[in-house]
Amino acid sequence: MTDTTEYTPPKVWTWNKASGGRFANINRPIAGPTHDKELPVGRHPLQLYSLATPNGQKVTILLEELLALGHAGAEYDAWLINIGDGQQFGSGFVAVNPNSKIPALLDRSAPKPIRVFESGAILVYLAEKFGAFLPTDAAERAECLSWLFWQMGSAPYLGGGFGHFYAYAPFKIEYAIDRFAMEVKRQLDVLNRRLAESQYIAGDSYTIADMAILPWYGGLAKGLIYEAGEFLSVHEYTHVLRWAEMLFGREPVKRGRMVNRVTGAPAGQLHERHDASDFKTKTQDKLTSQ
Repeated sequence: MTDTTEYTPPKVWTWNKASGGRFANINRPIAGPTHDKELPVGRHPLQLYSLATPNGQKVTILLEELLALGHAGAEYDAWLINIGDGQQFGSGFVAVNPNSKIPALLDRSAPKPIRVFESGAILVYLAEKFGAFLPTDAAERAECLSWLFWQMGSAPYLGGGFGHFYAYAPFKIEYAIDRFAMEVKRQLDVLNRRLAESQYIAGDSYTIADMAILPWYGGLAKGLIYEAGEFLSVHEYTHVLRWAEMLFGREPVKRGRMVNRVTGAPAGQLHERHDASDFKTKTQDKLTSQ
């Protein structure tokens, strides 16, 4: 339905009722932990605390791509943080990410552990650490980082804007859906025009810019998020679809998208990842159940 009730904002906003919608139970206007909960630590230097949302997938895709290149130091433990249950507000998680958002990374390879939060920062940190998927040429690096930060700035319009009001809000608001649908289609057009002239987002090479953009806009184009493909006429963005199909076909991308996943077909879920053999075990379990 469409909400037509006129709303007059008060002079001072106060939090006096639940916001409604899918995430009402975890929304609050203050930061900090709600409970004491230490984070688990595995045997690898890289400890990832995450969930397979589009933001979470960015990092696991990069880690699996690094491992596929032979960077043994990119082995990692991926621990599930169920944001629907409010696990991101545990004291241990807040110590790694004071913003209480997944993903969060703790690099224990140095004498003093290094925390990295915000998915874009994690991608840059890992790409620089292992010298991969981030060009060293000044112009190419600038192009890659420009598209990476384009995604970081644009995706809130897709997820928090369009996705929220189209899929998660407790009632449909025509103005809000129209506003964000228009912006998302503009963003898809930006990508489509870029990919009409370039094989990958930043040029001829596969980079962290692709890994950042794929789970959000590639997922949207392929109908993997919000079930809004028909509504947004995603078939119009042929170059985005070409690019998304190419990247979703990569084996490291397939593995990265499985890690910390709790939705979809059980065969595509790997709640925690502590070793490359976890994927083989998952495949064996699938074959056994058939």
